[in-house]
Amino acid sequence: MNGDASRWPVYKGASFDLWNPDTGEYYASVDAAEITQHLHEKRQRQHRTSKSPFAEFTVEHIEDPETLPCISPRIAFRNVTNPTNTRTVVTALVPGNAAITNAAPYLLWPVGARQDEAFLLGVLSSMVLDWYARRVVELNFNFHIFNSLPIPDPGEGDPVRDRVVEIAGRLAAVDERFSEWAAEVGVPVGSANDEATKQDLVCELDACVAYLYGLDEEDLAVVYDTFSETADYTERHAAVLTHFRRLPA
Repeated sequence: MNGDASRWPVYKGASFDLWNPDTGEYYASVDAAEITQHLHEKRQRQHRTSKSPFAEFTVEHIEDPETLPCISPRIAFRNVTNPTNTRTVVTALVPGNAAITNAAPYLLWPVGARQDEAFLLGVLSSMVLDWYARRVVELNFNFHIFNSLPIPDPGEGDPVRDRVVEIAGRLAAVDERFSEWAAEVGVPVGSANDEATKQDLVCELDACVAYLYGLDEEDLAVVYDTFSETADYTERHAAVLTHFRRLPA
């Protein structure tokens, strides 16, 4: 945006990409005061509906406008996609002070810590998870499909899980808009913006997620050999294997 704090960008699916929270392509802009007031009142109404995801939050949380999802970074994903795109699951940690259209559903966190959010972001952004999603997604990646995705989670304290949290946190926290989020996760801001560092971390992330799924080297070969009929992932496969072989046996 143009630096006017009184107006926020309105995100659409094309407003973000994998490990890129802001492409600069927006649906529109909106008055910040008006949209926060509207969303605050809307959330209060939805909290009284048992089927609403906001029903899982406490009254104190709902009544505090500072806890509105639009104010803080949150995980969003594109709902228009297909299994022949370069990637099917396109997700990102989008910055706060931004509204989002329904073309980019986002996640709420009634329980859990920022580390859990970073972990899920890392799994969702991996090619391993994407390989699975490409088997079930046709044109839309909606919550019906999203909620059925198998997410491996060995629990807090697992060293490989912790590494996923660290990698995803570093890749997501690209600038000062994510400083508070990064501090809660325990990672520095802007530490993975160098392209070589970024790509190495992306490959290590694939290796860690594959390990958590219980895959072996033959399984990884299937993932990268069959991921696309048009793209060659030989180099990425080799880089992932290097990291995979360093993980505990």
